[in-house]
Amino acid sequence: MRAAGAPAAGAPWLLLGGLGVLLMAAASLFIGRIPLGPADLWRDPAAGELLLVSRIPRTAAALLAGAALAVSGQIMQILARSRFVEPMTAGAGQSAALGILLAAMVFPAAPLWVKMGIASLAALAGALGLMALLRPLPPTQPLLAPLTALVYGGAIGAATAFVAFQADMMQFVDTWLTGELSGVLEGRYELLWLAGGATVAAWFAADRLTLLGLGETTARGLGLNVARARALGLGATALVTAVTVTTVGAIPFIGLVAPNLVSRWMGDDLRRALPVTALLGAGLVLGADILGRVIRAPYEVPVAVLAGVLGGALFLAVLLRGPTRG
Repeated sequence: MRAAGAPAAGAPWLLLGGLGVLLMAAASLFIGRIPLGPADLWRDPAAGELLLVSRIPRTAAALLAGAALAVSGQIMQILARSRFVEPMTAGAGQSAALGILLAAMVFPAAPLWVKMGIASLAALAGALGLMALLRPLPPTQPLLAPLTALVYGGAIGAATAFVAFQADMMQFVDTWLTGELSGVLEGRYELLWLAGGATVAAWFAADRLTLLGLGETTARGLGLNVARARALGLGATALVTAVTVTTVGAIPFIGLVAPNLVSRWMGDDLRRALPVTALLGAGLVLGADILGRVIRAPYEVPVAVLAGVLGGALFLAVLLRGPTRG
């Protein structure tokens, strides 16, 4: 279930990782198009307002989105029984964008929480569709699951693009399919706390999800209510995906890279692994956002672009390194 020696070796790195994320969060408060330093908070009242209205919400949004996406990716990998799937590329993210598009077309004046609810239902339907496709696949062919997920997500993405093109709303859809945090302000990110709540709920259900990863037959033999555990995992994944896409847009690879890195280090005991996965996901998104602010200052590179580049590079490094031996 876990690599040998992980608890003793993992605790110092976990503390260092937490400290690193805290330092990045502190730096994020003072990095942006408008120069801002700690001393400005005492001299200029507008500096404090900038911090409260823009910088703190943006930093919190990056941390919440990253942690939630990483945990939802780990849950989906257990449900799909494949290390190579994640919600944003396996149909759930595309379904959430399709749900938002349809909500904007049918209920253009609806408040954001209504569109988020429709997106959640669409993401749940997309995840259920993927599970139905993966169920009959033979376990002896591990590459079929990620290939099926990619084709499935691509098909839903193509359908979304077709509907948006017919309705002359391509630019609208691109907003949801390319995650970026430059528009995050106070009052426009608070829905992400729902994703944070779903992440905490997943930790409380970690033991059941761990048993589910052993296979349905084994899990039932150990007394697990498989249908209830599966519904909990799918519900958390759908909610996190919909809230993230609705609030900041789709951010790829976080739900793929973070769980794989953590599982190779700590094994499959989710009670221990989920906090580390959440911390790594939060650090990846926040780091990508900070890099996007400074790499072409005063312009910004969307966090989804840098998350895709960094996440892809990390995932290739994991694949080339080979399995960890405990």
